[in-house]
Amino acid sequence: MADPLPEYSDVKTTDSNTLALLGKKQVLKRRFAFLSLFAFAVCELITWETVLALFSQSLENGGPAGAIYGFIIAWSSTLSVYTVISELASMAPISGGQYYWVYMLAPPSYKKVASYVVGWLTSLAWIATVATEALFAGIMIQGIVILDYPDYDDKAWQGTLLTWAVIAVCIFVNVVIPTWLPRFEVFILVFHIAGFFAIMITLLVMTPSLGSHTSVWLTALNGGGWPTQGVSYCVGFLGNVATFVGADASVHLAEEVSDAARNIPRAILGAMLINGAVGFAMMVTVLYCLGDAEAVLGTDTGYPYIQVFADSVGNIAGASFMAAVVLSLTWACAIGITTTASRMTWSFARDNGLPFSRFISKVYPRTAIPVNAVLVVCFIAALLTLIYIGSYTAFNDVISLTITGFYGSYFLPAALLLYRRIKGQIAPYGTEMDNLPPSSVTDTIKHGDPAQATNATGTDGHTAVANARLIWGPWHLPGIFGIANNIYACLYMIFVIFWSVWPPETPVTPSTMNYSVVVTGGVMILSAIWYFVRAKHVYKGPLIDEEVAAVMRMGSVASVS
Repeated sequence: MADPLPEYSDVKTTDSNTLALLGKKQVLKRRFAFLSLFAFAVCELITWETVLALFSQSLENGGPAGAIYGFIIAWSSTLSVYTVISELASMAPISGGQYYWVYMLAPPSYKKVASYVVGWLTSLAWIATVATEALFAGIMIQGIVILDYPDYDDKAWQGTLLTWAVIAVCIFVNVVIPTWLPRFEVFILVFHIAGFFAIMITLLVMTPSLGSHTSVWLTALNGGGWPTQGVSYCVGFLGNVATFVGADASVHLAEEVSDAARNIPRAILGAMLINGAVGFAMMVTVLYCLGDAEAVLGTDTGYPYIQVFADSVGNIAGASFMAAVVLSLTWACAIGITTTASRMTWSFARDNGLPFSRFISKVYPRTAIPVNAVLVVCFIAALLTLIYIGSYTAFNDVISLTITGFYGSYFLPAALLLYRRIKGQIAPYGTEMDNLPPSSVTDTIKHGDPAQATNATGTDGHTAVANARLIWGPWHLPGIFGIANNIYACLYMIFVIFWSVWPPETPVTPSTMNYSVVVTGGVMILSAIWYFVRAKHVYKGPLIDEEVAAVMRMGSVASVS
């Protein structure tokens, strides 16, 4: 599957050199090795926990059968998408991810504007994910309180305040004790697996009466009132898609990972395989333990899975403890998502893609952490959760960015990669720049050439990157297998984006309308307009750090560290 991997005597130097070839000086500390990165990747997906939180969406539109078979399709298809993302991460392991890859692969006349739009879309999608995951944790706290105290009159503003408490802990871990994060993620990985077995076994043993095989594997529902069952399946399918969103979290830690070109693909795909397996097992378990579906879906706790716990164990204290396990893992996920969102935002600001870029891109020397980026991300996420006070339906428009936004940011670099690989414009792993065929060096910077290294002047001591080299990294699918997978991934992403803008039920009213096309489309259109009005004078594309450019002019990157 992958090209042979050479041995390196000094991985740290190799990582710094790889980053230098992408135009950047090492400024963040490489805290993560493979195990801690793998734990991070697993715990950012938390698939079995997300299955519990979101299974009602696929249950209402599709029923138990639609939820189960839809999960299998979503798992295998998303694995295809993240295989492509892994190939790109191996080719160019850099925190910017999607916007950098788009600039690297796009035709010259569209590089800057496409990169700029994708940078905004990816940054806002991750910030929206911080808001969403933190809110999930906040209202889970409310759900547990409602379970324990049925007379509690929950208010939306209380949910937002609890969400802010979740965000405050995210800030503390990321800013005050960032050196603990790798070990914290390994601990959460163990907790994630142990919690899965504890809850699944408890449900299977304690549920008074399990559902029949027919009720689980062959029962379809059309709670949205759609004209055909097929449409209902497709609308409900988005609940399964959402359980796998954000597996590219590891990509944005590329400058904090040792041997990033290999370890990021391994972490992403390993996490997808493990999370898919435990997620599927939990999906089947909760459907067998469901009981009265109508009563579960109408629970006052706000989360059907909390009601399933209570009905199964017949004990409020036991159900509360089980729900607290899910809450703790969701909270831990929010901490890691804050890390990812801040690195993406910091990277884009480093290339002058955001307002106040100089402030946001500052890295504090003592901790080697972009503290300002963490604070900005959390501040905007906290503001977004105020929408929840006015209307949960309106907040769904923020949630929509976690599907349409992410898949939109994946699709463009994946499509460009497909074009380049079909045209044969990507050289084999290990190819030296001087030995690239003409088709592989088209629009490509030739590192070490002073004219190329200084061909465009940016700001703040940077020069614009003409483009990173089009050479495969140490991990990719070869030949026809890679092309076939790339084609399928692109088609699947189009399918997901199309159905992600559909409302959950008919008849459609202002309160049930899905405004995701307005939100995501608005971000793309407004960022493109702003680019032509103002940003094109500031954003030159990914920039070469001045120290790296100086070394390039001397014809070497070996001393950049």
